[in-house]
Amino acid sequence: MTQSASPHTPQTFAAWLRDQLLTRGYPEHGGQRKFAKDSGISPATVSRLLRADGLPDLRTLHLLAEALGVPLGEILVRAGVATPEQLAAAARPISPDPITPKQAAAELGITDPQSVQAFETMVGALRANRTDGRHASG
Repeated sequence: MTQSASPHTPQTFAAWLRDQLLTRGYPEHGGQRKFAKDSGISPATVSRLLRADGLPDLRTLHLLAEALGVPLGEILVRAGVATPEQLAAAARPISPDPITPKQAAAELGITDPQSVQAFETMVGALRANRTDGRHASG
């Protein structure tokens, strides 16, 4: 399955960052240098970002997130480094054991006890079908 191209580019990131700085009281003239000092990001890097001259490295993105009080995930998406779907996949814990049908039902938002039982029964039937070597027609 292919994913569509990210709508986030260096230009959209620069515009977003400019808006963030203005919202936080960093004026267009002089604010860039003050933000660089406050954030720990070099003035040259801040200037490059605001000119849409490439994308920042992960360390810079992390510093931006801290300085702006924005979750790192949002910064990664806005910078075009990751998609929301990639962040969601990365947020899922890696487990050597597959989840149980009950856990799957909970992740899917199935909470009614009868519905959970029906879901577990259906998964059990599908697993039995797979192990018997039969395939469901469809």
